Amino acid sequence: MKAILLLEDGTVFEGASFGAAGQKCGEVVFNTSMTGYQEILTDPSYHEQIITMTYPLIGNCGTNKADCESQKVFARGFIVREYCPYPSNWRNKQSLSDYLKANNIIGLEGIDTRALVKHIRTEGAMRGIISSMNASTKSLKKKLQDYPGLVGRDIVKDVSTKKAYQWHEAVTDISDSQHAAPRTKYEVVAFDFGIKHNILRLLRSRGCQVRVVPATTSAKEVLACKPQGVFLSNGPGDPAPISYAIETIRGLLGKVPIFGICLGHQLLALALGATTYKLKFGHHGANHPVKNRKTQKIEITSQNHGFCVDMDSLKGKNAELTHLNLNDGTVEGIRCHESAAFSVQYHPEASPGPHDADYLFEEFLTLMDRHRSTAN
Repeated sequence: MKAILLLEDGTVFEGASFGAAGQKCGEVVFNTSMTGYQEILTDPSYHEQIITMTYPLIGNCGTNKADCESQKVFARGFIVREYCPYPSNWRNKQSLSDYLKANNIIGLEGIDTRALVKHIRTEGAMRGIISSMNASTKSLKKKLQDYPGLVGRDIVKDVSTKKAYQWHEAVTDISDSQHAAPRTKYEVVAFDFGIKHNILRLLRSRGCQVRVVPATTSAKEVLACKPQGVFLSNGPGDPAPISYAIETIRGLLGKVPIFGICLGHQLLALALGATTYKLKFGHHGANHPVKNRKTQKIEITSQNHGFCVDMDSLKGKNAELTHLNLNDGTVEGIRCHESAAFSVQYHPEASPGPHDADYLFEEFLTLMDRHRSTAN
């Protein structure tokens, strides 16, 4: 079955359909990871995005329940150069096409993904519509014009949990499916702006009893739980409209240690008085070099974001730049001078990606220990 991708500038890519049938609008981005497509698809940060994989052959590992990073697929569409319909992996339970079909996600294969990526890099990430139905370009263009895009919209409310819950699962040994969950030492409240499961697993494996709360939870409600630390999660879209979360973080600064990742990093910066802006085509992949300015070491990181903190706006905000993106010089991490709070733009929990930066979870524990000893 034929499928097409129409971009807002009128560019059309035609290929073959796999996965579900239908039409979906979203922001078209590209991901440079070679593996981990299931973790990418189930990352809530990709809500309302159509993902193009730069690696040419996708699907050869199939899918399985353990590699999901949330309860469902949040991407709007999935584009590959060549789809592998016959997966071969000892953990495979379902082909990628069947998995996409079960989650009502449209797949497009057989297009020149290099040309698409080059176009996005030149013109910037843009709105697009992916369709596997017989429809004219004119009708698709009309539908795409009605899609508002991501800037200025709060789409966190679409992915956040509706009610608080306790998380119990630790990191799993895939060879025997055992969860190494140690005795709890810390009570942590984790804001769900679109949180990934591996973040929660890593916190639990380090002795944290994690209570996940909705994005709209107030500072008063969080402090009533008497946590030793607060975690600000990743999530989709533009951080600026998430005013309720920014206000909550302001109410928590200086009262409890805070650790933020991705969208959580941007929200912390906004709470400090900084500003954010949209990147030309974002950072999406598992091979982005970041410099730790304290250790001078280079970390290869997993990233997924389309917005960024303005470095100049951090001046005079009682915060220092701790990590720097070596590809384009953008902000990758900050630390507050007067509050026990820090954050990074990238994903230290990986899944997929390298584990160069998982030391940051240990820094969070150290921060909580230091704060607890000071309070006593």
